[in-house]
Amino acid sequence: MCGIFGYTGQRQAQDLVLQGLKHLEYRGYDSSGIAVQNGGSSISIEKTHGKIRNLEELLKTHPIKGTTAIGHTRWATHGMPSRENAHPHADSSSHIAVVHNGIIENFFDLKKTLEGEGVKFRSETDTEVVAHLIGKYYRGNLENAVRRALREIKGTYAIAVLSSAEPDKIVAARWDSPLVLGVGERENYLASDVAALLDHTQRVVYLDNGDVVTITPAGSSINDLNGRPVKRETVKITWNVAQAKKGGYEHYMLKEIFEQPGIVGAILSERLKGQKVRFDELTIKPARLARADKVVIIACGTAYHAGLVAKYFIEELTDLPVWVDTSSEFRYRDPKLDKRTVVITISQSGETADTLAGLREARKKGAATVSVCNVLGSTIARESEGVIYTHAGPEIAVASTKAYTAQLTVLYLLALYFAQLRGTLDAKRTKRLISELLRVPALMQRILDRYKKDRQEWADNAHDFNRRYHEALSKYVESDPQRRKRSPSGFFLYLGRNINYPTALEGALKLKEISYIPAEGYPAGEMKHGPIALIDENPWVICIAPKSRTYDKMISNIQEIRARGGCIIPVVTEGDTEIHRLQPMYLIEIPEIDELFSPLLTIVPLQLLAYSVAREFGEDIDQPRNLAKSVTVE
Repeated sequence: MCGIFGYTGQRQAQDLVLQGLKHLEYRGYDSSGIAVQNGGSSISIEKTHGKIRNLEELLKTHPIKGTTAIGHTRWATHGMPSRENAHPHADSSSHIAVVHNGIIENFFDLKKTLEGEGVKFRSETDTEVVAHLIGKYYRGNLENAVRRALREIKGTYAIAVLSSAEPDKIVAARWDSPLVLGVGERENYLASDVAALLDHTQRVVYLDNGDVVTITPAGSSINDLNGRPVKRETVKITWNVAQAKKGGYEHYMLKEIFEQPGIVGAILSERLKGQKVRFDELTIKPARLARADKVVIIACGTAYHAGLVAKYFIEELTDLPVWVDTSSEFRYRDPKLDKRTVVITISQSGETADTLAGLREARKKGAATVSVCNVLGSTIARESEGVIYTHAGPEIAVASTKAYTAQLTVLYLLALYFAQLRGTLDAKRTKRLISELLRVPALMQRILDRYKKDRQEWADNAHDFNRRYHEALSKYVESDPQRRKRSPSGFFLYLGRNINYPTALEGALKLKEISYIPAEGYPAGEMKHGPIALIDENPWVICIAPKSRTYDKMISNIQEIRARGGCIIPVVTEGDTEIHRLQPMYLIEIPEIDELFSPLLTIVPLQLLAYSVAREFGEDIDQPRNLAKSVTVE
């Protein structure tokens, strides 16, 4: 949450920082700002609420000259979106400028102390206390002032700081919020995310907790909070700029949906060697995994849904009991873990605050920790005993798609790997499962090719839904005045069973994330325990019913919905004839595959459904309101 970009070098900084912020806008987009050190004895700050384009327009009429600058795009935590609350923030003398990602937990105490010393605050943010503390302690050495201020701060932070008295210098620091140093030629960069650096350099340094880094055009130095030098490895990033751009697609989300077959295929090609699964980067000893007696999976949001799917197949393939927890709940109870527990953490960014806290709790209790993440060198990757990278490339759209299927694919392989270590699968079944898994990329591509062929039909159906949806909302109130006392109709119910129950959760999440339509996922068997009360002629019910051991049960649920006038949209296996008797409103077909791997296919049309509806409704698909890509604060 929130994005930081900094530059110091030989070039004019304003447009470079703006470009960097555009790459980070998925991290926060309710306000933005820039502070430029003009080489003299002052710092110029411009900031505004709203999208980065608002800041860009402002700077067209009021450009700022200078070769050293810091910028910020904000996701509000303290104080509503406004110009006053936008970053950068300055100290009372306006000689110090600060941008910040994170939360200062002792903000109120620090603010009270500073106000008692005569400091006047201009904003409602927690970040402003950082600027005033650094200004308070500044005595001609910015590094010393930053370190002294940080010793008083409790919470999480990634900060970048300018002083008007020290030209061509940025001092930055991090604690539990991501920050990356970009290494250039006679210029250096800072960013919250590698994707923002790829236009300029592929050489990066991942900063650790407690690092205080100074960058100038000539180079960089890193010290700890006590001023002692530390060394960090420079890493070369293999992503390219094109991977982080739309590539001709209307939205990043659509591009990332279409990237999934290639990503899944690459993961399988890299990890499967004949009938064996290999994780060459997994440094944890195989014997430690083989003697496990239970598996715990912790994650948030979409990654949590991937974990729920994994529970089904890990238990089936390994005979190990598995429980899945949301990271935010796991960290605040006393989970029973020991040396024979394997804790799997899942995070696209590798920086999710609650998941990171859960990982640390697991390590403290002696559990073996394996993380599945996408970002090389991220905090969760570095702090885990073992890490498996999904190599999905940068995911820019806030609503996750390709990260989900990449995580699922890695988890399938991890389950097979565990089964190999434990001897729970014979050679014949292993061969059949791997053969079936290898079919997935081509089957995904078939779904996407059909979408391209029938895209106008998808658009027409979304338009038809839009009409029906708003007619239903209108009639709901007008036809029965008593209903004014209740919530308006017009929502989606997603139902699934067994291994596709989590698919229902993920499908519902995608729709409400980008279209803002109420949507809930349920186990289909729970429908009669509450949700059926909502069904009349208005709700749309997505029924995930591919060929499976629970297919007959799903058909019974669909009949119950139809009897109450619900609008049915089933997701079924190609060639299903039974479903046509139930006269669904729309029908979505997927290729036939072993039920165990069906979540990799059933989710793809649900992603496309959410995309099509949000596009019809005219919503901001890549940057939905109130959401940020990487949740790095609690």
